Amino acid sequence: MAVLNEEQEMLRDMAREWATNESPVAAFRKVRASGDPEAFDRDAYGAMAQMGWSGIIVPEEHGGSDFGWLSAGLVVEELGKTLTASPLVATTLAAAAIVLGGSDEQKAKWLPRLASGETIGTLAIDEGPRHDPAKLSASVAGGKLSGTKAFVHEAHGADLFVVAAANGLYLVEKGDGVSLATRKLTDQRSHAQVTFDAAPADRLDSGGDSLLDDVLDRARILTACEMLGMAQAVFDMTLDYLKQRVQFNQVLATFQALQHRMADLFGNLAMMRSAVEGGLQALDSGFGIARAATIAKAEANRVLHTMSREGIQLHGGIGMTDEYDVGFYLKRARVLETSWGGTAYLRDHFAGTSGY
Repeated sequence: MAVLNEEQEMLRDMAREWATNESPVAAFRKVRASGDPEAFDRDAYGAMAQMGWSGIIVPEEHGGSDFGWLSAGLVVEELGKTLTASPLVATTLAAAAIVLGGSDEQKAKWLPRLASGETIGTLAIDEGPRHDPAKLSASVAGGKLSGTKAFVHEAHGADLFVVAAANGLYLVEKGDGVSLATRKLTDQRSHAQVTFDAAPADRLDSGGDSLLDDVLDRARILTACEMLGMAQAVFDMTLDYLKQRVQFNQVLATFQALQHRMADLFGNLAMMRSAVEGGLQALDSGFGIARAATIAKAEANRVLHTMSREGIQLHGGIGMTDEYDVGFYLKRARVLETSWGGTAYLRDHFAGTSGY
């Protein structure tokens, strides 16, 4: 487990308390029931921004706290535990792209607005049903971008898109030349196919040829943080259920076979935490980021898939009902597992980047 300083402990505890009291799973149920395509509570996101969470990785000169990726991951993990629906991850990643590749003018224009919560950003990368950044057909001519991006997260609430084209990353504002078609996924969050038709685009020129890869590394690690929070929550609620559910006049937790299954899940959770925190520490140190990001997301995929499946099974038939929260975690898990690379893609990516 990562060693936290006093400020990071305070940040984690504040995020945990806020998520538990102000954004429990019941709040997600309200968002889902509203049918709003944005699929998040703007007042709740405003509160997050006021607490400084949207500016954690933004430099101080642009209105952020520059508190580091480990700090950002602590907040995202706590929000993942309660399935908090917000564009925090998407906006943080958009800000990271500008920090890495933006000009001084672009940073001055966008980073303060992203850090304050005034502007919501998101990444628009993949063009097909599976993650494959090597296949990009979106193009730019005369400062106008054209192309279609599939399943863009938090697209309905986004004001700014960081779009991957064949020759680099571009900033595109929602407006002329940008149209959305809602995509309903099992997690009931905001996803859309976004079509850019000669939309005004501003290129991020400062990140070099590796800019897209660098942004995707951060997307994988921060998504893995949300998945870590979800896995911890499923483990905790499943253990609580086994301790109170009585079958054959015995509490389920007394059955040795179930104890063995929970012990296996506990071990998996520890391995996942090690991988995810290793990714965050790599980002903050600047060393071994690509390998750490691939390992973090691949391990998050493996463990959360197992944890969410076992959580359903150990709850029995009621685990499949809408009344119990555990099913929401499985649905969100399946969406996040495919985001920024499924397990097969990541294993191949790791082998390629490692020279195997």
